[in-house]
Amino acid sequence: MKKALKVIGYALAGLILIVVLAALLIRFVFKEQMIAYVSKIEEKERIDLLRHATPYASDTVRYRFVYRQDTIQAQKIHAYFRLDTLLTDSSATTWDKTLTLATFVASHIPHANQTKYPQKSNAIDLWEYTRKVEPAFNCRLHAILLHELMLAEGITNRFVTCLPADTLDSDCHVVNLVWLPEQNKWAMIDSDMQAWISNPEGTPLSLAEMRERYISGSSMQIHPLLDGTKEDFNYDYYRSYWAKNLYWFICWEETGYGKEDSMEGRQITLAPAGFTDPDARPSDVHTTDAERFWAAPNPI
Repeated sequence: MKKALKVIGYALAGLILIVVLAALLIRFVFKEQMIAYVSKIEEKERIDLLRHATPYASDTVRYRFVYRQDTIQAQKIHAYFRLDTLLTDSSATTWDKTLTLATFVASHIPHANQTKYPQKSNAIDLWEYTRKVEPAFNCRLHAILLHELMLAEGITNRFVTCLPADTLDSDCHVVNLVWLPEQNKWAMIDSDMQAWISNPEGTPLSLAEMRERYISGSSMQIHPLLDGTKEDFNYDYYRSYWAKNLYWFICWEETGYGKEDSMEGRQITLAPAGFTDPDARPSDVHTTDAERFWAAPNPI
């Protein structure tokens, strides 16, 4: 009897050892493979949500996107950031300039959920914040800073909040949507997560095009902004993250310098028909008309 119990004890100890070793292998040896596997599962579930969303529908809700320019403020930003030393190629396209400015922001300010929200959310004050208070901040502040740098360079853009289907999920993403007059299209740029997305031919995609490609299953290519991060960039996570945050969108009707210093004006929400924003303000506008929401802008 004692011998049998001893054998059982050895067997249990061996089983426990195998389980522990397997857990260690998963955690330290196959960690990247496990993360990629989980990301793939999540991505599929998130794409299914997009595919089963109620289609957009045209409507007659009244709003008009306005892109405010301020020559004096543009000159201040140009001088403060010495943009002439960054943008030295007079023949550069709008997208070339966008990549230069986004790379500048990404290389100097990493992502973090700051512990103290800045008192002022404009380009110069945000830069000062990273020098004097905290060295990094979240995607929204990234997008605001980049928005004003591009605006100072005469590049029409807006910062867009991209949200998931689950309204209880507070993990949304904010990026810049840039108008490329040479190509007559919008393009997404993400200085916070340091990337942009294109079709297989290398043409940068807009948020609307990204959403359509997830739904149709068309291929996309992810381009890290920083050369030194290309090997370590988590492509699977980024693909899955975007699949989650393309369900509905919010942006200001009027954009310009210091927009979120005052928080004045209306926000425009684009969402599938039947979806409502539980946190919408009375002044906010809800539309299901994607064609108008993503329409070409009026010149600055």
